[in-house]
Amino acid sequence: MELALPIWFEITTFVVLTGIIVGDLVLAYRRPHIPSTRESALWVAFYVALALVFAVLMLVLGDIEQAGQFVAGWLTEYSLSIDNLFVFVIIMARFAVPRKLQQEVLMVGILIALVLRGVFILLGSQLIQNFSWIFYIFGAFLLYTAVQQAFTNNEGMEEKESGVIAFLRKRVAITNEFDGTKLRTMHDGVKKFTPLMVVFIALGTTDLVFALDSIPAIFGITQSAFIVFTANIFALMGLRQLYFLLGDLIDRLVYLKYGIAFVLAFIAVKLVFHALHENDVPFINGGKHVEWAPEINTWVSLAVIVGSMAVATVASLVKVRIDRRADSLSDEAVD
Repeated sequence: MELALPIWFEITTFVVLTGIIVGDLVLAYRRPHIPSTRESALWVAFYVALALVFAVLMLVLGDIEQAGQFVAGWLTEYSLSIDNLFVFVIIMARFAVPRKLQQEVLMVGILIALVLRGVFILLGSQLIQNFSWIFYIFGAFLLYTAVQQAFTNNEGMEEKESGVIAFLRKRVAITNEFDGTKLRTMHDGVKKFTPLMVVFIALGTTDLVFALDSIPAIFGITQSAFIVFTANIFALMGLRQLYFLLGDLIDRLVYLKYGIAFVLAFIAVKLVFHALHENDVPFINGGKHVEWAPEINTWVSLAVIVGSMAVATVASLVKVRIDRRADSLSDEAVD
């Protein structure tokens, strides 16, 4: 049986995390600039270290199971958040967002993601408490998502979302140029929206899609609403700096989507096994639990998540190296 975390720890956690997010937002708006690789790397390292320190605190104040669930959930959400960056890159390029504005735009996109995930976490938690069969739905949805992840590229998804943008452009007066961080500006004597509003809508619809994927995924690892909340917050913190750190490399992580797809498929299977183990659906095994259904523990989940993402990342980097070598040999042959 898991130990209950002290209420003061949970309250302090949310106060501190809120302070960090607000501080990051203020910093982004007061110091608009393009972060260097070194600056971005230091911030990403800081947020990763912060998450690991939090895991240690959970181990000390709770138990090893809770700490393991947090790490597994955080890594899952972090990998899905990195996938989210792929689409952010496409949106930034598609709407030609000036590089100096990208920090502020990314921060707004991340805040939208936090709000949407918070809403879905509350809904998911209530559904789990009242309807145990929801794990079957979550499992089926994640399996579908895994297939979509493996066989649909991010450009295709953004193209589908652009239908909303096209609809908006036909009915709302929007300028062709940005005016700093303004959402509305004077153009030819008329007050019009700037492309920034369109970018925020595109980011919002993208965040909605990823929230629908990520929340069932982490509920497959833990049913603790506190762990789910904190894992999501830690995964999204530092995402803005990670965007600038990865830069063009993010387009070259070609196998990352397969690693994420495998993780989602694994969690889908885990969810179905859990649903069978706790089964009370009348038309499945007469409403009784299925004895052969195994319970996949946190440590197996953690090993699968880390292994999948490591293999996908290393394979992508190896491919980049091979491609560079091939291009170099090709250039030498031409010369």
